[in-house]
Amino acid sequence: MLGATSSLSQQPQPPTPKMANDDTSYIDYDTFLSPTFSPPQFANTLVLATNNPSDSPLDLSTPLSKVLFDIQEIDSHIDALTTRSAIPLLTHTKQQTDASGRILSDVETQLNALNESYKQLEKEVIQKHAEAEEVKIVAGRLWETLRLGRVVGRALQLGRQLEVQHAELVGTVSASTTTSSAGLRGREDHRALVRCAHTLLGLKELFGSEPGVERVVVVRTLRDSIVGPVEKTVKETAERLVREFSVGNASQTATFAQSEEAKARTVSALTALYLLTPVPTRPGERWTPTLMLQALEVYLRSALQSSIAGLSRALATLPSLERTLAEVSARCQNVVALEAVLEVTKVPVHPLLSKQQTSSLPGGGNMLQPLLSYLETGSLASYFWRTMASSMAPRVQEIVSKGGVSGRTLRTNRQSVGEAIRDCVIKGSQLPSAVAASAAKGKGKTWDGEAGGKHWEREVAVMVGSIVNNLPR
Repeated sequence: MLGATSSLSQQPQPPTPKMANDDTSYIDYDTFLSPTFSPPQFANTLVLATNNPSDSPLDLSTPLSKVLFDIQEIDSHIDALTTRSAIPLLTHTKQQTDASGRILSDVETQLNALNESYKQLEKEVIQKHAEAEEVKIVAGRLWETLRLGRVVGRALQLGRQLEVQHAELVGTVSASTTTSSAGLRGREDHRALVRCAHTLLGLKELFGSEPGVERVVVVRTLRDSIVGPVEKTVKETAERLVREFSVGNASQTATFAQSEEAKARTVSALTALYLLTPVPTRPGERWTPTLMLQALEVYLRSALQSSIAGLSRALATLPSLERTLAEVSARCQNVVALEAVLEVTKVPVHPLLSKQQTSSLPGGGNMLQPLLSYLETGSLASYFWRTMASSMAPRVQEIVSKGGVSGRTLRTNRQSVGEAIRDCVIKGSQLPSAVAASAAKGKGKTWDGEAGGKHWEREVAVMVGSIVNNLPR
């Protein structure tokens, strides 16, 4: 309060008396009613008006008395005003009280009417709405139960259908489907592979579209005791049929009927593996028929391993070379026959895949092109001979390095061995006679020996070179 440095002569003079309600008063009401009034500033002004800023200590009794006197003056003025205006004030207060009473009475009447309307509304709408909500919940749960029951019924129906199809696959006929009381053993039906695959896909789609269905005990039992084992059996049977594909061997060639049967079994097996390959779980993920490609790769690898091992032994014991080369050419003919079967076999429609995912497969819709892309080759015969040639070079070098009779005999007969290898490649690259006509019709190619010899010159050179070029002169 003592921050000011002005002298007493520069301080404002005491306020001049003002008239309020015709009474003379020295209190400056305008100062106190001003919007910019500041109590600290006003107190500082009073202190400086009655003291010298350099005095120590300051005398605060005078400004305090001034403030108390002003308060007493205002209090007296208020008392005088209320005394003179008591009757108008009481009259005004009574009028306000009466008006408030009338307003309250009207409001209470309207409030009572509103409460009655609410009670009626609660009885007619809210309670009925609550009951309707309960009925809605019950109906919704009943509908979910009904829908789940239908799904379970459909799953059990497909499960029973899968059991029958599995029995057809393994060649058993139950007593319920025959007139005999005992089970009979019948012929294995390879066409049941495709039927089983479609039923398995139907069950997978059913389980995937209804996540809650797996919480039902009977569905879990169905999945664990029937669906899982049957799917495993179908895959194993299909893979076995692919491994057993053959249209002849070194000693004899299959008849037309036998080759057609082998072709039908293989197509059924590959179709089942194609369908049973798991579909992508994420959108935009690329799909490939992995199970089918792996089964075909195993078949090719098995033929190559047998041929490489047999030819390696035959090169060490030349008297068995002719028979071994006949077996190798027969295996390659089976590979060529498999290629012809794959090229004329269209990929099946996968019910769980979109058209965009299916159209992304290489090749024009047949089963051959995905395999060629997977193996990164132009033909299976070329893949067979080139892979075999890459494995034969170190084996020939091993025979030569060991020396002995085998090595000397192999070096001495290098020209005849080369000719035998050339004839083996040309013969092995041609289709067996039982399937040549149908394959040529489906592929639009000629399969005579002369055309085949010209077509496989590179493979002949690679295969002969892998053996002859590793024999010292």
